[in-house]
Amino acid sequence: MQAISIGEVLWDVIGEAEHLGGAPFNFSAHLQNLGHKVHLLSAVGADRRGQEVLSRMKQMGLCTRHVRQVAAYPTGTASVVLDGTGQPRFLINHPAAYDFPLISEQEANQLCSLPPDLIYFGTLCQMSSQARQVTLTLLERCAARHHFYDVNLRADSYEPDLVRELMSHATVVKVNDEEVRAIAEMFATPIHSLEHFCRSYAETFRWKAVCVTRGAQGCVLLMKEIFVVHAGYAVTVADTIGAGDAFAAAFAHGLVSGWGASQTADFANRVGALVASHAGATPDWTLEEAARLRH
Repeated sequence: MQAISIGEVLWDVIGEAEHLGGAPFNFSAHLQNLGHKVHLLSAVGADRRGQEVLSRMKQMGLCTRHVRQVAAYPTGTASVVLDGTGQPRFLINHPAAYDFPLISEQEANQLCSLPPDLIYFGTLCQMSSQARQVTLTLLERCAARHHFYDVNLRADSYEPDLVRELMSHATVVKVNDEEVRAIAEMFATPIHSLEHFCRSYAETFRWKAVCVTRGAQGCVLLMKEIFVVHAGYAVTVADTIGAGDAFAAAFAHGLVSGWGASQTADFANRVGALVASHAGATPDWTLEEAARLRH
């Protein structure tokens, strides 16, 4: 797969520790771990944290060509507090460098000439009009098979009109069960069940697939009119930071590989659970480890 991932790269600050993260960055790292080529489009500050981002990306083998350095804004950070179950709560610090990505005409032409199989985007970075314009330019110009919207609603970092606009540009959507309730409230649409949500929103926005993650309970997935419910895998949770992004990468892998709904959902559950059993957003993991998980 050739994929473009658009959005934030930042440092998750947990107490005295700092961990490299941001959903589009984490997604890129996990998708690369699955053997795919990912072009991350973002920005970092001309500061120590920004230099460390670029250095880490090079060490991981991730392409840095489209990660811009901007002097006017700092590299992004998020203050993270973990609750008793390892679930994170984020305080996003704005403005940040990732709010100001740029892409030249030549770069856009190069990326669109791949052509990409998938373009990934979330909500947080799209709050910036500059980032949103870059995203819309690529979505409109590139003949990508899949427009993957990973909703990822963060407190004070989304607006209903923006979410609706991004949903309208998506062909594939990943959302968690809390976000389903938030979306239903946002748009005053009663939701009778997760299957009802998936089918009604897929019909309204013409999505090819929609997946709802349910934490330790697993996920539900609607793909090609087939709706499946898949149980999660029991693991000892270190923290859940990055687990949803790993799940998204595994979901994208199944989607582009032409797998069916059941196989895709099971594989995504495995990878998400495996990453939750390790500390940090992008730990090392292998397909063999994922295959060994048992219900």
